[in-house]
Amino acid sequence: MQEAQVTIDGERFPLAPPFLVIATQNPIELEGTYPLPEAQLDRFLMRVAVGYPDLEDEVEILARRRLRREDAITAEPVTSRAELVTMQEAMEDVHVAEVTERYVVDLVRATRSDHRLALGASPRGALALLKLARALAALRRRDFVLPDDIKAMAVPALAHRLILKPELWAARVSATQVVEDLLTVVAAPGPDAR
Repeated sequence: MQEAQVTIDGERFPLAPPFLVIATQNPIELEGTYPLPEAQLDRFLMRVAVGYPDLEDEVEILARRRLRREDAITAEPVTSRAELVTMQEAMEDVHVAEVTERYVVDLVRATRSDHRLALGASPRGALALLKLARALAALRRRDFVLPDDIKAMAVPALAHRLILKPELWAARVSATQVVEDLLTVVAAPGPDAR
């Protein structure tokens, strides 16, 4: 992933921007699959749990299928490659105050000293959190990151990077809970942090 290339039968194929890997994980049937090592998990920008649709969305899924009169779906492009690359480049213009950067570092460092964790988040986790917070700020039509953007993206950016101590699995403590707890403990910058 990090190298933005694939290799097939020893032949290397570079992948042009925007390069993206989406992986799925089925938490029920794990036979034949193996957990990824920490170094590979750390290369994923974020983890998002999709879950089930709500009632109205599920009804709409059925209605759309009925109206389509076939199982196959034709997806139309919503943007071009060039537009997507331009959007990615625009993230660099989303301002992050030094105090907000410090907040990201404080959160990530707190994972490294948490007694429940065998392994905390790496500097790559801090970079991912900052990138996601900038993207969220842009989606919210702001050209600056707020501490609330950091809080909103902390679980997707950090939880999958954390390794719980084995004795906590039985207690049903999750990495998500650890990140949520740290958000209540690590002091966020005040409302003037821009």
